[in-house]
Amino acid sequence: MTPDRPATPDHDQFTAETSRFRRELLAHCYRMVGSAHDAEDLVQETYLRAWRSYARFEGRASIRSWLYAIATNVCLTALKPRPVRMLPSGLNGAYEGPGRPPQQAAPGEVAWLEPLPDTWIAPTADDPAMVAVDRESVRLALIASLQHLPARQRAILILREVLAFSAAETAQILGTSTVAVKSGLQRARARLEELEPQPDELLEPTDPRARALLDGYIAAFERSDVALLERVLRADATLEATPFLDWQAGRVMCLRILAGYVLGAPGDWRMIATTANGQPAAVVYHRDATGALRADGVVVLSLTADGIGRVVKFHDPRLAATFGSPETLDQ
Repeated sequence: MTPDRPATPDHDQFTAETSRFRRELLAHCYRMVGSAHDAEDLVQETYLRAWRSYARFEGRASIRSWLYAIATNVCLTALKPRPVRMLPSGLNGAYEGPGRPPQQAAPGEVAWLEPLPDTWIAPTADDPAMVAVDRESVRLALIASLQHLPARQRAILILREVLAFSAAETAQILGTSTVAVKSGLQRARARLEELEPQPDELLEPTDPRARALLDGYIAAFERSDVALLERVLRADATLEATPFLDWQAGRVMCLRILAGYVLGAPGDWRMIATTANGQPAAVVYHRDATGALRADGVVVLSLTADGIGRVVKFHDPRLAATFGSPETLDQ
């Protein structure tokens, strides 16, 4: 043991040494499992295990790499019995048939990916020195692609490419060899290249062009304005929504579904702008049969200089609370 660490662990010292890593560990667990709520539970488990073994920590590695070793192995254990979390576009090709309502998955049929509120991983007012998690490392397309990798390959790629651990450090974290790390990384890179060979260059949420596109998307829904929606969507835009199995590719198909089955009348929708996965997003409300505006989920947009390239709607009313918004809105 290091000379300054007593045999009986001191909780204040443990907190001082480990708490500053909580938000980046949350992002790490989210990349691994694709669920914000699961990630939160796994971080709790990480800190519980870290506290239990803190007295035995000998300082051969940094506190940060020690915590990442615990968190990664917690995630790998948790992933063994769990289904992979997906988006509709990860299940099948875009729907190209005649117009019909999107087909919904049966409850429990698919484990769906969840969005991550940026507020969960951003610096806080009481800890301004903490570095924000790189937005690109939690972008929705990357998280969705990572879920297609075997769990250990996923861990290797995240540790090496996102967190910049060396091959030797990664091998130590995973209890394997550097040869296995290098070969795993090579296979993971090749698979990601197959899934998304040329990722879009997305606008940052703070870019005025991004805010204008987000505002346009929100206004189009709130006014039931198909023409405005057509202006903000790219010609090659894609549209998908959980828990629906169908998804659409191309502005024409997207507009056909939205105009035919979604938009409704002016005032049926209300949205509150936010950010998720390092991207512009909105908490969505829909007017029910009683006239109340009730939480309907969260939509995350992939925005480029040419317009909205991808729309992903997470149809889960519970997400409003996750994003700090109320269950209902005033009229």
